[in-house]
Amino acid sequence: MVEIDETDRGILDLLKRNSRRPFTEIAEKLDVSEGTVRKRVRCLEEEGVIKGYTLEIDPAELGYDFVTILGVDVDPKYLLDIVDKVREIEEVRWAAKSTGDHMIMTEIWAKETEDLSRIISEKIGKLEGVVDMKPAILLEKRNKEGFIYDK
Repeated sequence: MVEIDETDRGILDLLKRNSRRPFTEIAEKLDVSEGTVRKRVRCLEEEGVIKGYTLEIDPAELGYDFVTILGVDVDPKYLLDIVDKVREIEEVRWAAKSTGDHMIMTEIWAKETEDLSRIISEKIGKLEGVVDMKPAILLEKRNKEGFIYDK
């Protein structure tokens, strides 16, 4: 486990909100030098705390009006194989092994209800070892900064 201080936490918080934020702006907000920010970020990357930089995409702006979290129950001997196969489906944003109500959780983006139905019943439901599926269509998604997705 890596130990971080308040400056590191501040850097991570600001980058989490906007990973393209200039180091000069971060330095100004935290009252440290740009060199300090640059060095700290490099260390956080090397230690594996920062694994990469991503962006948030609004699925509705791309025509995906149905964002769904799908819980999938499977025969345990097929678990790893099904997770890998589900991850390969184009409309699946991510798939994870999980504990709790379902063995696998996925996020699916679909343009229409017919697409969602087809993905669930034909692409996932027909995989050998799938026992049951429980979809939940997201109505709105928020993070600490506000709405990300609002249906």
